Amino acid sequence: MSWELGVVIVLLVAAIAMFAVGRPRMDVVAVLMIVLLPLTGILTVPETLAGFADPNVVLIAALFVVGAGLARTGVTYRLGDWLSRRAGTSAARLIALLMLSVALLGAVMSSTGVVAIFIPVALSIAARTGISPRQLLMPLSFAGLISGMMTLIATTPNLIVDGELARSGYGGFGFFSFTPFGLVILALGIGYLLFARRWLGDDDPTAARARNTFQSLLADYGVDGRAHRYRVEARSPLIDAALAGLDLGDGHSRVLALERRRLLGRTVRVTSDDATVKRGDVLFAVGTLPEGEAERLRLEPLGTTDEFFDANARQIGIAEILIGPGSAAIGKSLSELRFHAATGLVVLGVRHAGHMVGDRYGQERLAIGDTLLASGAWDAFEKIGASESGYIVLDLPAEVDEVAPAANQAPFAIASVLIMVVLMVTGIVPNVIAALIACLLMGVFRCIDMAGAYRSIHWPTLLLIVGMLPFAQALEVTGGVDLIVDALLGAIGGLGPHVLLGGIFVLTAVIGLFVSNTATAVLMAPIAISVAVEAGLSPYPFAMMVALAASSAFMTPVSSPVNTLVVEPGRYRFGDFVRVGAPFAVVVLLVSVVLVPLLLPF
Repeated sequence: MSWELGVVIVLLVAAIAMFAVGRPRMDVVAVLMIVLLPLTGILTVPETLAGFADPNVVLIAALFVVGAGLARTGVTYRLGDWLSRRAGTSAARLIALLMLSVALLGAVMSSTGVVAIFIPVALSIAARTGISPRQLLMPLSFAGLISGMMTLIATTPNLIVDGELARSGYGGFGFFSFTPFGLVILALGIGYLLFARRWLGDDDPTAARARNTFQSLLADYGVDGRAHRYRVEARSPLIDAALAGLDLGDGHSRVLALERRRLLGRTVRVTSDDATVKRGDVLFAVGTLPEGEAERLRLEPLGTTDEFFDANARQIGIAEILIGPGSAAIGKSLSELRFHAATGLVVLGVRHAGHMVGDRYGQERLAIGDTLLASGAWDAFEKIGASESGYIVLDLPAEVDEVAPAANQAPFAIASVLIMVVLMVTGIVPNVIAALIACLLMGVFRCIDMAGAYRSIHWPTLLLIVGMLPFAQALEVTGGVDLIVDALLGAIGGLGPHVLLGGIFVLTAVIGLFVSNTATAVLMAPIAISVAVEAGLSPYPFAMMVALAASSAFMTPVSSPVNTLVVEPGRYRFGDFVRVGAPFAVVVLLVSVVLVPLLLPF
């Protein structure tokens, strides 16, 4: 092994280790590798930065915009409404329709985005029908992963594998080349989960999600009994202070609203109003004031009550907010985020890693899958749900209308996607041009505006691709690919092409346990193609196995953002995914080894 290959392996192992521990962020790791690779002298600067000119990178960015257009016009939510009407109270029918809807919709937009959209739908149906969310949300995440097997554009690894075939001098896959495998695996997945859902439990009291009342939310987050009312007395230092963002004491008691007596009744002002505190106002706050602080602030305690929320439900809302992928909150505390200033909402409690955080939740560093219990004006929830900020509002039916501000343009959004698909299927124009045409059409028909289009692009994903692509070339020029290929062929090459296919699937799936499926596809695609060439076989079944394995991240809750999203709403544990996901991953492996060579012969 040459020293150049040794350097590349060291950098690759370091990148994988940082991906596994989640620090620093994946896109930061990618940029770090972009900086380090040219310094080794193994690749030139143009070779390292070639990923920025890769058509697939532009195509993926365009597909983010297309998916946002579908969400903004309400196409996705109308599908959720249809699902709710058709499912009735049958758990089996609901799981089947839910998985089918998510898989088909995920064929043309981000699977993570689809799952994020359907989580509130599934929770709402669960609350209405009495079905445990544990039996709905894992099928939801599995369907999101399977959606990556439905079309060429369904997930980033498919496009990466297709691009690697083209770079190796072969024709790429067609738009529907993945569809037969995806449909078979989807059918098996539905049948499997209708059976395996019994392993998730049905009567687990911790899984109950009665989120349709304020009091249940307050009790669940331990906020009940911590709501206080104070009357502002004369000469209080709070007089003329702005209501928005008002803290009492050391920051552990946040003012949500004030009640002001008028000649003909009373008014309630919430923290999003441009209101100031006046003498005689009654402040409604959540938290515990330090001893003696009420006297210092000249506040008269009026007792503890949670009835304020119910009495003012038309003005003040409560809902859970899930931290989704790409959220600015990941790795930061509420204090650092200045959450109230950014959203107009006050956080009442935090659930981190499945456990309630105490009174000092403002200092807790947040992670993907954490949930916040927040309160504020209803339109603040609606705006945060529509802002594509990485926050996902749960159990808020009113969210649907506001998240679709361009609902009248839904037919145009559907037409734009159909035109894109037709152009891709027929090959009249390159795929990237077809996607850009769809973006332009959505802009022309006002399905999405420029600000929303820029916000919809998940830049960390693009940087990850650009940062990992040079590794494939570095491994090739230093002999790393040949070394791995020789090792695979020496170990299992004599056992036949089907075993070799299975080996590619297993290696891809194992790497995918530690790094994203995007990075896994970047590393494994050239290896799989080289294995096929060295063995004298067609590269197409081996490339397809990499794509299918990259979308088979069923085994752990951290192997894919799709899984991570459902952990907290479903109250899942790590073992739940291992118990249900590992057997299904084996099923997908066996089916793929048999089916892929039938449709893509050796």
